[in-house]
Amino acid sequence: MKVNEKSEEQEKLLSARSPGMDINSFDQRFSTGIPELDEVLDGGLLPHRTYLVRGNPGSGKTTLGFHFLTAGTRRGETALFVSIGEFEEQIRRDAASQGLDLTDVPFLDMSMSAEFLNDEQQYHSHLSPSGEEVRETIIYTIIQEVRRLHPQRVFLDSISQLRRLTPNALQYRRQLLAFLQFFASQGSTVVITSESVDTTTDEDLQAICDGIITLSSSPDKQTLSVGKYRGSNFLHGEHTMRLSEKGMQLFPHLLPETSHQGENYMLETLSSGVPELDALLHGGLERGTVSIITGPSGVGKTSMGIQFMKEAAVRGERSLVYIFDEAEETLLHRCEAINIPVRSMMEQSKLLIRRVEPLHFTPDEFAYNVRKEIEREPTAMVMFDSISGYRLSMRGEDMVPHLHALCQHLQNNGLTVLLINDVEAITGGFRATEIGISYMADNIVFLRYLEMNGEIQRTVGVLKKRMTDFERALRKWEITRSGITVGPPMMNLHG
Repeated sequence: MKVNEKSEEQEKLLSARSPGMDINSFDQRFSTGIPELDEVLDGGLLPHRTYLVRGNPGSGKTTLGFHFLTAGTRRGETALFVSIGEFEEQIRRDAASQGLDLTDVPFLDMSMSAEFLNDEQQYHSHLSPSGEEVRETIIYTIIQEVRRLHPQRVFLDSISQLRRLTPNALQYRRQLLAFLQFFASQGSTVVITSESVDTTTDEDLQAICDGIITLSSSPDKQTLSVGKYRGSNFLHGEHTMRLSEKGMQLFPHLLPETSHQGENYMLETLSSGVPELDALLHGGLERGTVSIITGPSGVGKTSMGIQFMKEAAVRGERSLVYIFDEAEETLLHRCEAINIPVRSMMEQSKLLIRRVEPLHFTPDEFAYNVRKEIEREPTAMVMFDSISGYRLSMRGEDMVPHLHALCQHLQNNGLTVLLINDVEAITGGFRATEIGISYMADNIVFLRYLEMNGEIQRTVGVLKKRMTDFERALRKWEITRSGITVGPPMMNLHG
């Protein structure tokens, strides 16, 4: 068949609508096979539309396609993998290495056509087909296969090969538009990949496709973002992702407005179990608030936070502690030395301690793990020890927006949040946090050292409390084998 004859038949194929299309299916969402990406896409992909996945080499475009196709076969849907760049055997091996089985996915391997064109000697020979003829052959073969299979899902990897075969930009755009409309007429939801170096590389595709997912990979970070999604809301911003032997893992960027405001938890006051400390706080900390416990090293900030969690365990509530600065065993030993039964609390599932190496996680990954943990089991209180350790995971980013979003999410879900903050000054030169996060705290409790009568003494005070009044005096703060003790208000202090 000649090229012009093939084009005439293509027009017929392009205009034909699949007889098996269900109009009601237009309202259903197609899972991408990555639950977190479905969350970013407000439930998944709208059917019978075309989506562009663009990114630099190695950013995970083909891996996303693996997830998309296998999600369909698990539901009994017909899927089709069209490869214009790589060989079928290699692609199936790559998928298997990530635990994604393409056994039930039909494969259309057009890589030989692209490779044939890339042979410079054949390309310039009068015996070899032109780029236009090769492009026509590829498109015609794809159309025939789609007509034969009627697949609900099609993954085309990559459209960049076809673009290189079309020197005329206007012709390419027109044929591409007709090509993509054909898929919709057949009831197919299509994901197309494109190698993108800059924004102009695939601007035709960006204008035509219904959605754009951009992947980016660098030595320090891998991200995913959605730049366009017709007919649907989506979660804006850059979302951290990770490529591993499990395929693609996505960690959606947490925004405060994505949380659901909980009930009015702030009416209940939570006791510390130390009457004098409760007196300082006019009863304790309110449920659902964010509190900063701040002070220099070794003054007892973590001990205070665990003391509140001890009382939560007495009430039958579960607490979480994320530690960045010390080993779990060290924390357990320190708490037991001051009569806080942390091991017993853990055995009763009233306390969970997570040791976090901040350099192993991005802020989005850490926030995602916290979020999943509180969804797994009802939780009343979360403590981050300390903010300085958490700050290491920022990798040069501004910490405050990430911490604000995480605290707001926890607070909106009714959790009480304790932030342990270190300050440099041992005595004198008092500052609350030194890093500009005081605004996000409902309560600020400070611990500090004072030089008195020839010795260093620990003291505790309250700097801020939004929900109630508080005592303005300083009190002596001691950590003993019997537990935490707080003295009466200290009078006649100056300076």
